[in-house]
Amino acid sequence: MPRQSLLEYLEYFSRYGSDVACVHPRGYRQVRWTYRQIAEAAAQFARELEVRGIQRGDRVMIWGENCAEWIIAFWGTLLRGAVVVPMDRIATADFAARVANQVDARLVVCSREFILPEAPGAPGANPPSLILEKLSGAISRHDHQHYRSPVISRTDIAEIIFTSGTTADPKGVVLTHGNILANLEPLESEIAKYRRYERLFHPLRFLNLLPLSHVFGQFMGLFVPPLLGSTVIFLDTLNPSEVIRTLKRERVSALVAVPRLLESLREKLERDLESAGWLEQFQRDYAAAVQERFWWRIWRFRRIHRQFGWKFWALVSGGARLEPDTEAFWGRLGFAVIQGYGLTETASLISLNHPFRLGQGSIGQSLGGREMKLGEDGEILVRGESIAAGYWRGRSLEPVTDSEGWFRTGDLGALDDKGNLYFKGRKKNLIVTAAGMKIHPEDLEAALRRQPEVRDCVVVGVARNGEEEPCAALILRERADLPGIIERANTSLAEFQHIRKWIVWPGEDFPRTSTGKPRVNLIHESVEARLQAEGAGSRDQPGDQAAARVDQPATPLEGLLERITGRSPGKLSPSANLHKDLNLSSLDRVELLSALEDRFQTELSESKFSAATTVGELEELFRQPGPASSPYPYARWPQWSAIAALRSFVYYVLVWPATMIMARPRVEGREHLRSLKGPVLFIANHVTEKDIGFVLVALPHRYRCRLATAMNGERLRDLRHPPRELGWLRRIIDPLGYVLVSALFNVFSMPKQSGVRASFRFAGESVDRGQSILVFPEGQLTRDGELSEFRAGIGVLARTLSVPVVPMRIEGLFAMREAGRRLARPGTVLVRIGMPQQFDPASEPVAIANELQTIIHRMGQPVGEREAGK
Repeated sequence: MPRQSLLEYLEYFSRYGSDVACVHPRGYRQVRWTYRQIAEAAAQFARELEVRGIQRGDRVMIWGENCAEWIIAFWGTLLRGAVVVPMDRIATADFAARVANQVDARLVVCSREFILPEAPGAPGANPPSLILEKLSGAISRHDHQHYRSPVISRTDIAEIIFTSGTTADPKGVVLTHGNILANLEPLESEIAKYRRYERLFHPLRFLNLLPLSHVFGQFMGLFVPPLLGSTVIFLDTLNPSEVIRTLKRERVSALVAVPRLLESLREKLERDLESAGWLEQFQRDYAAAVQERFWWRIWRFRRIHRQFGWKFWALVSGGARLEPDTEAFWGRLGFAVIQGYGLTETASLISLNHPFRLGQGSIGQSLGGREMKLGEDGEILVRGESIAAGYWRGRSLEPVTDSEGWFRTGDLGALDDKGNLYFKGRKKNLIVTAAGMKIHPEDLEAALRRQPEVRDCVVVGVARNGEEEPCAALILRERADLPGIIERANTSLAEFQHIRKWIVWPGEDFPRTSTGKPRVNLIHESVEARLQAEGAGSRDQPGDQAAARVDQPATPLEGLLERITGRSPGKLSPSANLHKDLNLSSLDRVELLSALEDRFQTELSESKFSAATTVGELEELFRQPGPASSPYPYARWPQWSAIAALRSFVYYVLVWPATMIMARPRVEGREHLRSLKGPVLFIANHVTEKDIGFVLVALPHRYRCRLATAMNGERLRDLRHPPRELGWLRRIIDPLGYVLVSALFNVFSMPKQSGVRASFRFAGESVDRGQSILVFPEGQLTRDGELSEFRAGIGVLARTLSVPVVPMRIEGLFAMREAGRRLARPGTVLVRIGMPQQFDPASEPVAIANELQTIIHRMGQPVGEREAGK
């Protein structure tokens, strides 16, 4: 019997109750939710909606990053019988406000940075809101037991998806429970055939980089994983290095991403191979693997498979067209490449590649339960229950199909004799020449992308003397011979396809949707305007090399520097000093580096980035990206259980007695730790190299041997890899010292110059493994016994680790150090433990660092002064 609503799939949440359903980052931590926790929280959210008077059919907007709370709000809304209105995370606040007004949203559940603007002349008219990051606390007062939802049928509306933010009148696609079920049920049936094999690899893990606001992202993040009890992992960055790290760390089975990311990952692999001197060998292996079987390819490219993790085997591409060259690349390496095709109006899917019966270059075969055919002009037409109920027009729906029930996709395709569908391009993008020849822009773009100097391109049709011809907008990796690039591309094209007009795109990237697709309409408008304004030349004759001239691309840093520094881009010059002229702090540099890498899905050398002093040097570094591998050691083996047991034994046999002989310290405030559970961030003033011993004495046993201590990164690096100018004996002894200090004190690098991102990331991973963290925020030993200024990095850790921050103060050691004494009378040294502190993730790092410095400073005052200062 067919299912009547999506809510029936919640039975899988009960079946896989204790399995991890969702993993997502929050700051430098990874948050994990089980199926049971999500189901219980969804019931609580449904009760929250009931308390707020939200009824069946009312609309609830969800606007934010992919996270467990997004999933909870989605299922909770359906449980209440209400309608989900997912909003694209890159949508402007103005567009979101128009949508909320059009659907008469009763509640907006959004990330803290996404706030609807107040309507002019109507303050307080916006619907109430809940913050996604605080949703768990907001609904915790409700019962988490099973929620009895109203009777829902296949014809009830499940969600309204608004797919464009460029018009004054947003158009929403209305999807019913039946629309989505029509695509989900065939998948469920096919999955059932392979369920017994899945047990051998359970749990499967999907790294989903598509937004949940899009229906294909929902399929791979909300609907398909529960069918297998799989774990879906979200990431808040598209940086290729971080994607690969996550694939291996989380033992991911399949990556779900847009084609642009698969291209970025390919570029990263090739850069890494070139940097390591293996590119030529790889190219020979790549050529030899063309006729090899799947398993032999895995063996041939085992270094790459080891880098991604041995459990990783598939790439699922959606949201845009995947270039055949990119598909062939990953397939040649021994990975399965699965493509799907569909639109929001078709509830995401029309066709899908079978993971075990792939068709090279195909976007799969039509799913069961629908009809598909090609129109006379090659347009793909679809009919069936999966077609959207209509376009939202308030109380009425505008139909999406013609009188015979066919939905015209606007896409051109071709079918082979096996029923495999091949995408040929958008019908409205088709360029028809004066001779009646039809040019698909995708063919020209593929030829251009094969040129090594071209980073990206878009081909549009432009008017010329009443005719239409293709014009290429190019983003280059470096300054290059443009006519030469075009000439090489044209050699692989038919004469009528030749590119005779081109421009260099005046920006760091094309405008894009959240799924990475270029916004062709905006690009076309800009190209037409530039050609007219600049009086662009053409290249009609073989010897004529005139091209459309535009200004050189604006520096990729301008917009980001404007946002971070508040300075006008027009006032930035290549000679502007990052510190003196722009007041760019070390944390600003970290933010800028992350923003650049995410924006362009590339990686930059962090050490070189930190060494840059001017805007021009940063621009040059951006044009020549390099591997971002850190020179600082971040060893995980000191946190292994066996090493921790050894560390505990050595501590009580050697370290503890030595510390007590040196100066039996007094400890105050240990009672502040009694109610704490789980990892803690400890911070202390820095007096001597022996501070860690006194901190360990002051802590309870449950923290002593599960404490990761931040240490001078440059010093650890030189111990691990001694400089060549040191004598041969030191080069033998220092690595042994590194092993010893790592094993006995569980230290990790906290560099002073560069590499802080890797340090923060390692701290977050350590906390996820149950380790507490000890940091000396001054970054140096005290010179006069007083506190030095705390580095802002401690503020970043305090707000992103989401653990209590416990301040500690060591007194008496400075006098001992200044006197040159090795021993002190018992009780001379005092270790004070302060009250645990919690900080709002929205707080500024510098403000947090200043507050913590003030707290530790007051801990050194007499009791009366401390009380008066509170």
